[in-house]
Amino acid sequence: MNRNENADRTSNRTSWQRRFERTGALRLSGEEYEAKRRIFQRLVKVLDLSLIASLSDEEARSQIQQNAETIMGDEALPFNAELRRRIINELQDEILGLGPLEPLLADRSVSDILVNGDKTVYVERNGRLERTAVRFDSEQHLRTIIDRIVSSVGRRIDESSPMVDARLKDGSRVNAIIPPLAIDGPLLSIRRFSVEQLTMESLIALGSLTGPVARLLESIVKARLNVLVSGGTGAGKTTLLNVLSGFIPASERIVTIEDSAELQLQQPHVVRLETRPENVEGKGAVTQRDLLRNSLRMRPDRIIVGEVRGAEALDMLQAMNTGHDGSLTTVHANTPRDALTRIESMVAMSGVELPQGPLRSQIASALDVVLQIERNEDGTRRLHSVQEIQGLEGEVITMSEIFRFERRGIGDDGRVQGRFTATGIVPRFQEHLRSHGVDPGLEIYRPGEET
Repeated sequence: MNRNENADRTSNRTSWQRRFERTGALRLSGEEYEAKRRIFQRLVKVLDLSLIASLSDEEARSQIQQNAETIMGDEALPFNAELRRRIINELQDEILGLGPLEPLLADRSVSDILVNGDKTVYVERNGRLERTAVRFDSEQHLRTIIDRIVSSVGRRIDESSPMVDARLKDGSRVNAIIPPLAIDGPLLSIRRFSVEQLTMESLIALGSLTGPVARLLESIVKARLNVLVSGGTGAGKTTLLNVLSGFIPASERIVTIEDSAELQLQQPHVVRLETRPENVEGKGAVTQRDLLRNSLRMRPDRIIVGEVRGAEALDMLQAMNTGHDGSLTTVHANTPRDALTRIESMVAMSGVELPQGPLRSQIASALDVVLQIERNEDGTRRLHSVQEIQGLEGEVITMSEIFRFERRGIGDDGRVQGRFTATGIVPRFQEHLRSHGVDPGLEIYRPGEET
């Protein structure tokens, strides 16, 4: 073995040891690590991978365990029972799961996993990024993991289609991009799926909003007002959308439309639709616009669009204006005003040329409330503004702010300081709420008091 090969193996062994140490697992010595590599190579040769793929997870793990124990016995490895069990678990993860990423996926404190090539992996914990010691054996090892994720949902990634959106079995969102678009090697981003369903009480406890704001949002959903949730990447738009959807009565039929299924609706009558990319021949794509148009024929009481990104914005507005009240959706934007501008821009993508006045009139008529949620530099996610769309004056959509988060600065602990307060404006839809029997009370609009 030359010096470079020895250095590479030492580096690989060190990365394995650090990963095991971080997750509370057993450290492997150089001899143990090399033995594990030999077992893995022999396992791949003796296992019928096509058969393994057809088995349940429990049966597949049992097959891997039996073969691994046989190989260990053949090699007469001096491992105790605990070390054998841990090595077998790692081998099962490598063959059936996502290999080096499995310990991170098992860590509930991790909200995002960001793989920048085979030697660099970051995670987000409590809103902050940190580098881990996790590494892949090679670029090909990482590509294998990416291919495993992508193929499991019937999608592909190669030089002709070098980027893809997918999801894991637990619903976590995945984005992968490979060379030639990714210059320094394959990139993988995993947005974790929340195992625990957050409620409005959870958001109040986290400081994302307050009790009076929560009462108003509950009334808005129950009174079937159309809501647009606006915010930047990772601000918590989908989380808030999930929480809001929890107030929809169980008696209603809900159709959800998403690029990648994330919503966790608990009602009994939910129809979930997901887009499909084009196939190898460049055909067969099904867009959100296609699904939205089809959903109108499915007798929905409510339509929830995970995120409007393009031409489907026009169909969404038309649906909201033609009897599908109480619809919910999200959009990427930094302010409520920017959110409306983005809706205008996306309608233009539909190819339908609408004069500015009629278009804005349709937006003002379709949407009732804009919720602006933001992610602060300390990692916290807060609802920063609740605004009512009042109507059209000339060619300007008028809005009024009902609640806002007033920022006061940064505390000694690095946390953003501030308070939620009412602006004193009673929204025009207050009478609509009262008539639907969900009046939150006029006292919540009292100005100047911390809510």
